[in-house]
Amino acid sequence: MENQRRPAVWQMVREAINVMGGTTTNIAVRDWIVARYPGTNTNTIQCQIIVCTVNHPSRIHYPENQKPRQTPNHYDFLFRPERGKLVLYDATQHGQWHIVEGEDGSLAVCRADEGREEGDSPQPPHGHAFAAEDHLREYLVQHLDVIEEGLQLFVDDEENTGVEYATPVGRIDVLAVDTHGGLVVIELKVGRGPDTVCGQILRYKGWVKRHIAHGRRVRGCIIAQHISDRIRYAMADVADVFLKEYELQMTLRDVPHLDTADAEA
Repeated sequence: MENQRRPAVWQMVREAINVMGGTTTNIAVRDWIVARYPGTNTNTIQCQIIVCTVNHPSRIHYPENQKPRQTPNHYDFLFRPERGKLVLYDATQHGQWHIVEGEDGSLAVCRADEGREEGDSPQPPHGHAFAAEDHLREYLVQHLDVIEEGLQLFVDDEENTGVEYATPVGRIDVLAVDTHGGLVVIELKVGRGPDTVCGQILRYKGWVKRHIAHGRRVRGCIIAQHISDRIRYAMADVADVFLKEYELQMTLRDVPHLDTADAEA
């Protein structure tokens, strides 16, 4: 019965910042919730703080914010004046923040007076392979359940999310947390050789185990359009690394011509 009365985590976050007078820190909110609602997943708390922070660029990675909209709604009540700090969002003081959609369908967080120019979209840094990997990563981040049910993005105490997570040994494509609190290092193979992706998954898995996991299980996942025999043999005797292939599908639909009235308008 006690669990049935527990509010949603985003509501816990809102309760915490109100109790704290509207000004606090991420860590203070997390600690207050854990004390008030024992057993609440700390990574979920960190994720929901990001979801509800109107000017956090990573909020678009979560299902609650995967459509363009103008604030406010019930997820738009926090503002980040600087990393690790939180205040209650006040549009008259902090400006009007929107989630906007570019012409290519990508989402971004921006202030109303700093919106994208029409037609603007992020440009791929180094050709088509990188662009394809960016698109695959963005899709998977927003649909982590297709990899494994219950996965959610890792978020550390400094608000760094698990998207292209920076480490001293390189950037992890996606770092996630499973339903048991274990960590999952996810690497995408798009336009890279099998030896590269295999070396990366082992290197990142080893670093995460020694610097983040604190005794928790660490698994690896390689995702590619085709898992070659080279990858399969390389990973054959490696514990806690699983492999997945993805398929791309395209659907075309007819677009009707403008009729005369539409053309004149």
